[in-house]
Amino acid sequence: MLKGYSMPLSPLGQANHATSPPWHYSSDVLAAEFWVNRAAAEATLPPNVTVDGDGDARAVIMYLDWQFTGSDDEMLDPARYQYRETFLLIDAHWRDTPIAYCPYIYVDNDAAMMRGMIQGFPKKLGSTFQTRSFAAPSAAAAPVAAGSKFGASLSAHGERLAYTKVTLREAISDPSTVFNRPTVMRRYFPRLDGKAYDKPAVDQLTLSLTDNLHIVDLWAGEAEVSLPEVKGEELHALAPIRSGRGFRFGMSYTVTDLKILEDYAA
Repeated sequence: MLKGYSMPLSPLGQANHATSPPWHYSSDVLAAEFWVNRAAAEATLPPNVTVDGDGDARAVIMYLDWQFTGSDDEMLDPARYQYRETFLLIDAHWRDTPIAYCPYIYVDNDAAMMRGMIQGFPKKLGSTFQTRSFAAPSAAAAPVAAGSKFGASLSAHGERLAYTKVTLREAISDPSTVFNRPTVMRRYFPRLDGKAYDKPAVDQLTLSLTDNLHIVDLWAGEAEVSLPEVKGEELHALAPIRSGRGFRFGMSYTVTDLKILEDYAA
């Protein structure tokens, strides 16, 4: 009998991309808010999801340096279970509920890509780098402190898709005053059989459930965000009209479940 939580199934069940939950995550995060053209933001949203407010749309870009483990000390195999990621969130509403909708996300690890697609994150391959902070004092240490500067970038296929620079100014004691919206995605798997290309097998609006969510050492400051135009990509359509605050923090959570908000294919 073949075993495994995800493809490929195999005799021992060790070859699959993603093992079954629980999935535990810890990360250092560099993030920045910015505002984009409202029509461009609206064009990325699925049915019954609308942009907040009446003016330009608020967005947040996040660069994450992840460490993952399941139930078998996977974190002791860092070559497989450390990865880096960049994603974009748009302030929106699903019906009457405030949400952060994820239209684009890039990752450099196949297991992380599979786990994301199972949840609905529309992951693509990309390379993410961010300034790291170290305890030993040095000009290269980038301490999490007032005046420290951090940079982060995203590239794919040899081209830079995003660059962000953050200068920290002050600690934020209550993270919920900054990050307080659940993340919502669209889980979508097309069909090939019967040439039913316009009738997906799965088309759902999903809400990410994060157990034991912790956001720690949150600092804020000013940010500069750039999303250059790249052929074959559409991230640049959400290029900033203006940038806002930047953030540096640690984050951890566990995933064991998912909530389906709408089934568009039903």
